[in-house]
Amino acid sequence: MSASASRLSTAQLYQLQPQLMKSLLALGEAAAQALEAPLVHLVKLRVSQLNGCAFCMQLHAAEARKEGEAQLRLDLLAAWRETELFSMREQAALNWAESLTLLADAKEVSEAVYQQANQQFSAEELASLTALTIEINGWNRIAISFYARIPPR
Repeated sequence: MSASASRLSTAQLYQLQPQLMKSLLALGEAAAQALEAPLVHLVKLRVSQLNGCAFCMQLHAAEARKEGEAQLRLDLLAAWRETELFSMREQAALNWAESLTLLADAKEVSEAVYQQANQQFSAEELASLTALTIEINGWNRIAISFYARIPPR
């Protein structure tokens, strides 16, 4: 039996632990209320890129495009530091989300990253940005762990 054949599906996981899906959805909805939609899409897509979650990358890129995000910005999001396509606020959000996502590597969020975020976001917004980053990291880990796949077209 292959590893994927014995592994729970995401649907089975949510049946066994229904609060998991409900909690992540509620966390994401609450976080998104304090932040502008284009920023939410960028953060979710960038965190999914860092985590290597193809399912979530496809989902969040499609959502962003549907809401009017420019394809060029989506194409270059992984290299956002090398472009002038992202506002100071977006840069601060991406830097904050990357730092939280890669926390195990760095062991802390640097003072410079915190100050950059603190200059661009109110305390409520920074709390929401943190919750948003935690939410998408959770979804990524579920999708990757339980082999959520993009079906062939």
